[in-house]
Amino acid sequence: MASSGTPPHSPVPDAPDPFLTNAYSLHRAVRARCSEYIRSHRLRIKVGTWNVAACPGTDKDLARWFVDGEGLDPALGSSSKPPDTTAPGWTASEGGSSPHPDDEAIQLAGDKIGLYVLGLQEVNVLTAPSQYMTWIYGADDATPAKWKEALEAALPEGYQLVASELLAGMLLLAYASREIAPIVSNVSTSAVGAGALGYLGNKGGVCTRIVLGEATQLVFVNSHLASGVEDYYLERRVGQIQQVVAQARFEPIVISGVAEEEPTKLGDEDFAFWFGDLNFRLDRLPGDDIRRLLMLHTRGEYDLSKKGLRRESSLDGEPIVVRHEISDENDGPAARQQESTETEGRDDDSLNLPDPDEFPENPHDDPASLQSTLDSLLPHDQLRRMMKDRKVFHDGWREGPISFLPTYKYDVGTVALFDSSEKRRAPSWCDRILYRTRQDVEKHNQKVQEEEERRKRDEELKARGVGEDDDEDVLFSYDPDADGEEQPKPKVVEYDEYDDADDGEGQSQIPDQAPSRIHLELYTSHQRITSSDHKPVSAVFNIHFDAAVPELKAKVHAEVARLLDRAENEGRPVVTVVLDHHDGRSAQNGSESSSPQVDFGDIEFLKKSSASLTLANTGGVPATVSFVEKPGAEDSGDESSQPPWLTTWFVHTEAPENDTESVDLGKEVTLQPGETLSAVLDVLIDDIGHARMLNEGEATLEDVLVLRVANGRDHFIPARASWSPTSVGRSVEELIRVPDGGIRSLARSLLEERGKFGAIPYNLPIHRPAPKELFRLTEAVETLTQRVVAESQMLDDLVIPSDPGWPFDEDTYKSGDSDIRRAHVISILNTLDLDQPIQTAFAPETPALDRLEAASQSLLLFLRGLTDGIIPTPLWNRIDQAAASIPALANPPAGNVNAIPSTIDDATLDNDRTTVLDILQSAPNHNICFVFLTTTLARVVAELSPLTKAEWDSLKNDPPTSPTAVSSSAASVASSSSTTTNAPAGAAAVARGIGGVLGGVGRKSLSLVRRNTVELAVMALTVRWIGDRFPGVAKYNTPSLLFQMRLSFMLIGT
Repeated sequence: MASSGTPPHSPVPDAPDPFLTNAYSLHRAVRARCSEYIRSHRLRIKVGTWNVAACPGTDKDLARWFVDGEGLDPALGSSSKPPDTTAPGWTASEGGSSPHPDDEAIQLAGDKIGLYVLGLQEVNVLTAPSQYMTWIYGADDATPAKWKEALEAALPEGYQLVASELLAGMLLLAYASREIAPIVSNVSTSAVGAGALGYLGNKGGVCTRIVLGEATQLVFVNSHLASGVEDYYLERRVGQIQQVVAQARFEPIVISGVAEEEPTKLGDEDFAFWFGDLNFRLDRLPGDDIRRLLMLHTRGEYDLSKKGLRRESSLDGEPIVVRHEISDENDGPAARQQESTETEGRDDDSLNLPDPDEFPENPHDDPASLQSTLDSLLPHDQLRRMMKDRKVFHDGWREGPISFLPTYKYDVGTVALFDSSEKRRAPSWCDRILYRTRQDVEKHNQKVQEEEERRKRDEELKARGVGEDDDEDVLFSYDPDADGEEQPKPKVVEYDEYDDADDGEGQSQIPDQAPSRIHLELYTSHQRITSSDHKPVSAVFNIHFDAAVPELKAKVHAEVARLLDRAENEGRPVVTVVLDHHDGRSAQNGSESSSPQVDFGDIEFLKKSSASLTLANTGGVPATVSFVEKPGAEDSGDESSQPPWLTTWFVHTEAPENDTESVDLGKEVTLQPGETLSAVLDVLIDDIGHARMLNEGEATLEDVLVLRVANGRDHFIPARASWSPTSVGRSVEELIRVPDGGIRSLARSLLEERGKFGAIPYNLPIHRPAPKELFRLTEAVETLTQRVVAESQMLDDLVIPSDPGWPFDEDTYKSGDSDIRRAHVISILNTLDLDQPIQTAFAPETPALDRLEAASQSLLLFLRGLTDGIIPTPLWNRIDQAAASIPALANPPAGNVNAIPSTIDDATLDNDRTTVLDILQSAPNHNICFVFLTTTLARVVAELSPLTKAEWDSLKNDPPTSPTAVSSSAASVASSSSTTTNAPAGAAAVARGIGGVLGGVGRKSLSLVRRNTVELAVMALTVRWIGDRFPGVAKYNTPSLLFQMRLSFMLIGT
């Protein structure tokens, strides 16, 4: 069928595209193999129509005529009993045979009706347009309930209501037997009002569509059309039929959860039934003549020459006609016995055979029969004329032979008394039942197409003049001299006698492609139903319909799903992932069924570790691959989230010859079939905060990379690494508890004891007053400074950098290769963690200048990583509070904000220094770190920038306001001594570095940066020397720089 699927006798739809496999394509693929699970079934359908004229008591008669089949009158053209449909003859000759055995067919016992469909008209009293509106827009449950109750009481047990629709006075009900109800689906109804104003519901149609067995559509239309004999009303009826056809729409069919895109309409069905009070009349005949002619038949007075007719009384007292054979007086048992005896012993030739003329005549050929009278009236039927003129119902619709009296109009309560009112309406067949199949529609469309082709051919021949009679004298020319005197005799061809029935003129020459799938068993009226002015009409159909067998469909569905899955997999891109071996690490090779696992081993702070994956397109289509990005700590807004530690990028498997390093191909790469590339995975921990989280066990180095293959299968690649504990990112309180052997040795012992990494417990014994790492770093800086100064005096090509801030400012470094310096820093930190001498971190050929820069950078990195700082936050707050009472830290004199008050003598300065040191002594370990650090830095300043007492006092009394001013001051001092070029600038820079060290209060005092207090000054200098750790803080804040330089000079002294 067109909408719900493809029956076995229809063309198979196109195969689905395997690259677009979804529920819809699976549904289409299953439907393409419907012949494997659809079987032919037989179903009897009874359709009834009755205009009840809103008469009381009509619901009581419903059971008699529609269910029980009563009210038939044989003498008035109604059959008394439908033919036996259980005989096998009909299936072979009329209904066709099923292409498959009927083992799975639905079995209905005997002549049981599988589907009852009833159409009623005028079930409500409608006398005004306002009532039409009420019945359209107002819910009316009482009227349908009354008729449902009456019909359900009459139907045998087990029938279920499958469809119900009411429009004003039109009601459509459908009931299915217990065998048919389970296969009914996609029930949809549509009501089309075509009455007053062209849309009110007093006229129009109600339609319902049901699907049987997922394969067969049935449509039922109950309509009530405009009444009237004149041509105006005839045109209205034609227009109302066309309106119902154009506007009736049903919901899209849903099969196996997949809905079709478009709603269905009339013409998409496999079987259609149109019934109701169509109101077509007999025209061009006087109504009184029709009434008088039919009344003669109903009274038995039409042919008085026949003795076999007499009158009897009907149930209601009105005479009806029955057939009666008159018995001869000699026709008795004895006579019949005598006749039998006389015939014994005779030869067959001596038997008295009846005269063929004495056989009962065909009613259609008997001028005196009722059927012959009906045949003379039917040519005046408007419906048949409209169908012949192709106005309506010409596209495949059929109607059974009419052998019953007109159904309208009778006096209520009478069997055959036509309208006796003043209007004396002419009898007409108003109540009709039409039907058609898809095969009928296809034959009609083919006929129309052939007629159109013939018309075009005729027009072409006419345009070429072939059809004009140019020479009508002879059909052919004959010359006896040329052709001979004697002509050959025509060959005699025997042929059968001509029969009118064999003449196909006027009939379709389209051969039947298949036997008819519908058979009309009964089409009649129920003449003895007298409660309405219309006689009810019923028809019984026997159809062969296609329906899916659930067990067979499930088998086909499973097989199609497997085939589509295989086709989809073959059409999808396939990427194979293989882990390359690096540094002897073991890895699990990837395949189509398993992904590789990447283990980076031990990861150290600042040390990058890499691994690579080889990606190969082993499929037949291009594959686009990319790694799914995960939100980082900044994107997620969660400060506790660890920063990204694993980065990915794509490079060519074999780099071009001219390229010295791999080129990043971007985040998304397309591989052609057979092409390969490498995916590089880099691990780097360079964030001190992340290192602290790893040290304390708050973060892990485990992740799952998702390699996305567009339209293919994703690969999930587990990646992990082991963190090597470091001294960076720890507190002074932790580091003083690290025993000999280094922090990694302690971490391994704690791991064995507690099963995980974590912070160093404060209940461990203290092994030294200050971190051993600080001792070694400051010692290395001081030793390497002395060595650089010594080598600069011995080597002409070694020049100590004169830039302010060297060797603690990375911007001033002279070693060009930052990667080498980074490797040196990593090695220095590694020696600290392993408790090894720092000298072992350098190769013997490493210049002293490079060693000093690496050691200085390592010192700053270590100080920056202290979580509690050299001066903890509580101590700094106390110094800040005491600053107002310390003359050396008091406000400068007016007009010179950068100058230390000149009135402060050495004794006062010593007292101020003692006050600050007393505050620091409240934290002995931090005090030792501070004194040790400032002492070491003072020695570095002395080595790099040796100043005289006068130069030092001048620098203290007139400190620069900025690094530029420091350089200018240094230049002025240098003009007096050629041996100390740039010394004041270096001294001032180192002095500011001391202030920066004082401000290295670590993570626990970061909140101080956000407050406009004196702490901001310390943090600003820390930023300047450690490398812009806190964005947004000014590098050169004059009051901050002033305070820090004062504190630095005061603590360092001379």
